[in-house]
Amino acid sequence: MRKRKMMSGRVAWCWILVAIVVVLSTAGAGDATAEKGVTYDGRSLIIDGQRKLLFSGSIHYPRSTPEMWPDLIKKTKEGGVDVIQTYVFWNLHEPKLGQYDFSGRNDLVKFIKEIKSQGLYVCLRIGPFIEAEWNYGGLPFWLRDVPGMVYRTDNEPFKLHMQRFTSKIVDLMKSEGLYASQGGPIILSQIENEYGNVEASFHEKGASYVKWAAQTAVGLQTGVPWIMCKQPDAPDPVINTCNGMRCGETFPGPNSPSKPKMWTEDWTSFYQAYGAEPYIRSAEDIAFHAALFIAKNGSYINYYMYHGGTNFGRTSSQYFITGYYDQAPLDEYGLLRQPKYGHLKELHAAIKSSANPLLYGNPTVLSSGTMQQAYVFEDEKNGCVAFLLNNDATKVSQIQFRNNTYSLLPKSIGILQDCKTLIYQTAKVNVAKNMRVTTPVQLFNVPDKWEVFRESIPTFSDTTLKTNALLEHTNLTKDKSDYLWYTSRFESSSSCTNPSLYIESLGHVVHVFINNALAGSGHGSRNISVVKLQVPVSLINGQNNISILSGMVGLPDSGAYMERKSYGLTKAQISCGGTSAIDLSGSQWGYLVGLLGDKARLHQRRNLESMKWSTNDAGLIKNQPLAWYKTMFDEPSGDEPVGLNMTSMGKGEVWVNGESIGRYWVSFLTPSGQPSQSIYHIPREFLKPSGNLLAVFEEEGGDPLGISLNTISVIGSNQAKSQLS
Repeated sequence: MRKRKMMSGRVAWCWILVAIVVVLSTAGAGDATAEKGVTYDGRSLIIDGQRKLLFSGSIHYPRSTPEMWPDLIKKTKEGGVDVIQTYVFWNLHEPKLGQYDFSGRNDLVKFIKEIKSQGLYVCLRIGPFIEAEWNYGGLPFWLRDVPGMVYRTDNEPFKLHMQRFTSKIVDLMKSEGLYASQGGPIILSQIENEYGNVEASFHEKGASYVKWAAQTAVGLQTGVPWIMCKQPDAPDPVINTCNGMRCGETFPGPNSPSKPKMWTEDWTSFYQAYGAEPYIRSAEDIAFHAALFIAKNGSYINYYMYHGGTNFGRTSSQYFITGYYDQAPLDEYGLLRQPKYGHLKELHAAIKSSANPLLYGNPTVLSSGTMQQAYVFEDEKNGCVAFLLNNDATKVSQIQFRNNTYSLLPKSIGILQDCKTLIYQTAKVNVAKNMRVTTPVQLFNVPDKWEVFRESIPTFSDTTLKTNALLEHTNLTKDKSDYLWYTSRFESSSSCTNPSLYIESLGHVVHVFINNALAGSGHGSRNISVVKLQVPVSLINGQNNISILSGMVGLPDSGAYMERKSYGLTKAQISCGGTSAIDLSGSQWGYLVGLLGDKARLHQRRNLESMKWSTNDAGLIKNQPLAWYKTMFDEPSGDEPVGLNMTSMGKGEVWVNGESIGRYWVSFLTPSGQPSQSIYHIPREFLKPSGNLLAVFEEEGGDPLGISLNTISVIGSNQAKSQLS
């Protein structure tokens, strides 16, 4: 009996020991799991158990080509960047409900795998509303027709589709093993985008939507943190982050001491609209504010954009040019823009050389004067680094720090390695400036090489959709075309002297035709939402045909209640002699969506013979409104980027071998009298050695004989001076 008890005791102790081993092994596995993937504390992101100081750069996969991605990523990495940040473009991936496209420039998985292959991380900003100066802020237009739809608020139809698409993207990433928790490169995801800008417009439903969005995102269990930019009330555990040019000065910090201080958009320049000058942000200013953010405990900075790229096709939002953030460290073509690229590269190296004290040292701030401070990070184990700040924009300052004197340029931050050696100054640029050069390699100045097709002007009798009201533009076009024809008829008599037509439109462009003859055109701008146009018209006794072409240059990319915005013709009246006016707004109107060339897809080689083209007549080539042009050309030799100089044209769209390189609008001049953009990027991947098809649709009337094909390169500033002299 005693032996059995002893045996039972031994068995019991064995089981206890086994249990202890299991517990310990489980704890070890748990620790290993915890170290694998991404978490965070109040200092930084923690990747595989290590705090990280990260520089990131935005590159948007559809604004370049898959063939360009490896070189763009390589240059970004060589610039000292650790992370590539991109939005996910819902309207590209789901152009029709339930029909998905992840091919070509839309191949998100291929893009992320290329980033991984080059050893960088990814921040995936799913949104799925993204803004981004992208058509409709990335929302697919079909959402507008969902019954009961209100975007970006506590609205069941919107939440249903938002959750469905977000889950689609997360599941796709998981299936490819792309989250850091799976050994992949994705270390962050974003839900929504700058919602703090519109939250108040939705009152209590805005606040409940924020909570829902956060809970939905976290519930997808990606194994990596989620962020919300410009969202001060981001619910735990979602991290609120800053966007802007000066987040070191403007960002009050995360809404919890357990969250790191992160900057998701450090704007390297700014977007550019047609009619606006480019915004030039200096390398010194970017470096100053980046260094200040790090000095104030920041640990993640993303440059928006690091490479902007090209708004191909009809992807840009209203009035934005085709080139996107061309002033970024990598320009539209992927060429280095110096000194911005090199100066930031040196900043990254200087900061990373002191990563340990920055991430683990004790921070203190010392005042050296009314406009001078020292930000110090130090402990015995990790060493010391100091950021000396001279906030005086007018004069050099002598700053005393630990028995040494340091001379700092105006508005500058100096980085002291080991709190002793000045290794970098934000206002001191050591990198030579370069200059972009466009070299004409082919002129399209031979009339015989061009063919032209003129759009016919539809009349009321040509239409099938007729109403006694002016209908909203996008309700009819569904954003399948930029263009909508409004047609009507007007009976005139000899008593109507000095007639004129007055119209108002919420569309971006209008062209007025009376009896098939162009009477006048008008357009709005980013700052002018209503186009008002009054033009004298020539009427005949009897019936007159009025045909008005309403054009859009992209849909809006932001704002509350986007689904309620209206476009197109809102008022039309004929005035006779200035004394009386006949309101046509309630007359019968007929409608046609798009253009003949649109419907025939004349930009594609296989459809060229569907219409009759005119040839060999210079008089038919120049200054023809609503004209389609085509010609052939060979690819330039070499591997330099290629662009079309469209300065001789007015407004329209260009295709090369069926690929749209975007809208052009060179007639919309800046205050300095120059086009906002004159060169339009043709990726080499769109070209073949010979027999390339160039198709142009011109709205206003230009001269295609002045178009030229150019190669794009950069030269040093000294070389540029010698060429000029």
